[in-house]
Amino acid sequence: MADGPMTAAFLAVIGGASLLAATARRLRPGDRLPSLEGWALADRSLGAGWTWLLLGGTVYTAYTFTAVPGLAYGNGAPAFFAVPYTVIVCPLAFVLLSRLWSVARRHGYITAADFVRGRYGSPPLALAVALTGILATMPYLALQLLGIRAVLTAGGLYPRGATGDLVMVAVFAGLALATYRHGLRAPTVISALKAVAVFASLAAVCWLVLERFGGPGPVFDGAARALGGTDAAHSPLLLTPEQQPAYATLALGSALALLMYPHVLTAGFAADGTRTLRKVSAGLPAWTALLALFGFLGIAALAAGVRAPEGGAEAAVPMLVERLMPEPLAGLVFGAIVVGALVPAAVMSIAAATSFVRNVYVEYVHPTATPKRQVRVARAVSLTAKAGAVAFVFGLRDQDAINLQLLGGVWILQIFPAVAVGLYTRWLHPRALLAGWAVGMAAGTYLVVREGFSSIVPLGAGTGPLEIYAGVAALLLNLTVAVTGTPVLDRLGVPRGADTTDLPSRLPAGRRPRTGAHGT
Repeated sequence: MADGPMTAAFLAVIGGASLLAATARRLRPGDRLPSLEGWALADRSLGAGWTWLLLGGTVYTAYTFTAVPGLAYGNGAPAFFAVPYTVIVCPLAFVLLSRLWSVARRHGYITAADFVRGRYGSPPLALAVALTGILATMPYLALQLLGIRAVLTAGGLYPRGATGDLVMVAVFAGLALATYRHGLRAPTVISALKAVAVFASLAAVCWLVLERFGGPGPVFDGAARALGGTDAAHSPLLLTPEQQPAYATLALGSALALLMYPHVLTAGFAADGTRTLRKVSAGLPAWTALLALFGFLGIAALAAGVRAPEGGAEAAVPMLVERLMPEPLAGLVFGAIVVGALVPAAVMSIAAATSFVRNVYVEYVHPTATPKRQVRVARAVSLTAKAGAVAFVFGLRDQDAINLQLLGGVWILQIFPAVAVGLYTRWLHPRALLAGWAVGMAAGTYLVVREGFSSIVPLGAGTGPLEIYAGVAALLLNLTVAVTGTPVLDRLGVPRGADTTDLPSRLPAGRRPRTGAHGT
């Protein structure tokens, strides 16, 4: 068990997060009636600073901050796919999020499924998008709790048995109640604490690592020897040619999938305008640098001789922190990482609840539900989602949650054609998109399960099959079915639904703009 100074510092950070959550009501205008848009999107009122904090705090989760260095600790170079993937996200967010925000604001859309329903006039396709988002979000939410438990266990802050479970529930309960009352505003205010705590903690740990080893070079050389190499250039710290296709497709597929997750779209929709979103997208690389440094700490844990438990590489960085830092500072770092899990966990539960209310409850159960009732149901579903994630963590093995999250990444990628492609053209037939989605879901699940829940799958036969990300392979099948099925359905006269989004039905032809007599 941890000593008193570490525990006190940890509790101070968690207590500060709880107090901040209680101040979330200050962000709410007092003269507005309850609405789902107000509860789930903070009335689309967040400026550039708050949006940067919330979007960064939502995308860069605590599990990411433990899993990426854990993967670097165990496998070396392949772990750093997360860096280019989060870099790719920035221009995608600049283009896609701002365009989707404009349509959503104009028509009152709150979820991606709302947009699909309006764009294609297809309730089945919209339902498929909503359920896929919920299905992919739930294991992701559970992984935030696994990240909390890994940090608490490594720091000696997680007692064994029922006492440890109560610690987990207590850490999570304060934010759960604040989210119930204030919706997205609660994780928004806590995201400020997350940014300050995580950036400051990481800077301190990296400084201690570099001071101990004498610079980054000795760190990489020491890690190379720990992985069985002679130096950094002759070790698993560098990609082999055979690993490069898997690395590239995993980075690309993960970037395309990330913007389809309901919690990321929820954080983006809360911005007060497209200009804000573009500013925030340009500033997101600061969070990517943070992630790269966490990966570096996984390499440093190897060089320092940290011995993580078998199957628990995500504990490598917390163990490194405990070794390098005085107990009070280590407690602050552990508290920062735990707060890093609370923000995305809250946004995920809000996004899942909103998707259920808008695209399942109102669409199929209670079409005349008042805004006040929608908020009441969303709050209940949000609490249920959090309770379900806690039960999932306690009731199943950690590997089960990780396996489902791997599948979730493959699944969420299959709505990319309906959402992202639909922003620019309506040429694809909604039934062809639905068929492509079904094929992609089935193929992606089969490929991942066949390889023992590995997201990297071999394609082809012979001595050197090509290894790529299963989500990309499934997406290619998805697009093939949608593209080939569209002209067939059009020729058969299968009707399409009405488009209410005011977006162009086809991509522009790319002609040069005309200049009039008075043009300049």
